[in-house]
Amino acid sequence: MNGFVTKQLGLVPYQQAYQLQLETHNLVASALTPPTLLLLEHPRVVTHGRKDDDETNLIVPKAMLEAQGIEVVNTERGGTVTYHGPGQLVAYAIFPVGRRVRDFLRRLENVQIRLLETYGVFARPNPGYAGVYVDNDKIGSIGVAIKRNVALHGLAINLNTDLADFNLIVPCGLTDTHMTSLAKILNQKIDMQDARDRLEKAFAEEFKDYHWLEELAGREVSYA
Repeated sequence: MNGFVTKQLGLVPYQQAYQLQLETHNLVASALTPPTLLLLEHPRVVTHGRKDDDETNLIVPKAMLEAQGIEVVNTERGGTVTYHGPGQLVAYAIFPVGRRVRDFLRRLENVQIRLLETYGVFARPNPGYAGVYVDNDKIGSIGVAIKRNVALHGLAINLNTDLADFNLIVPCGLTDTHMTSLAKILNQKIDMQDARDRLEKAFAEEFKDYHWLEELAGREVSYA
């Protein structure tokens, strides 16, 4: 038993996925459903975290992004701006966190590291920055919010992502950061279904010792 349930959803528009997150979050926070992991991809979308405003860290104006069919959305997650698109695997971990916010973030990093290890790729965290790096390039991002002691949002890892779209923003507000993908590193296309299965297993391994119900007794936190 994983201690959580997983829903593999395919390609889902951002706003539709967000509404599903809210509905699931309410059920988990009310202890009416187990912790839930949503695995999916998004059509092209730029999301701002709580540290951003509508134009901060955009290389091109919002109107130009929207003219290219790229949605621009403000969110309550921590961090600044990021990009989601087809070929990027997104995991929304609707998990009880309580007071263990920093521990939860480190576990999300570890999940990404575990996943990449299954492909023979060594990844590492970057102290002081949320996310995962291969050499000096960033491959995985993290941004969460905690309400009623339960997490919203989660992580995104670049598998077959079109990296050119990251040139439209300043990723995570870091001007010296370059993005990479697993497909670029391995010089081959990644099977997304296989990657979803591997990521679910990585979550199960990383959170096997997690005390879910105890975390519901924590306090409300927002993390930047």
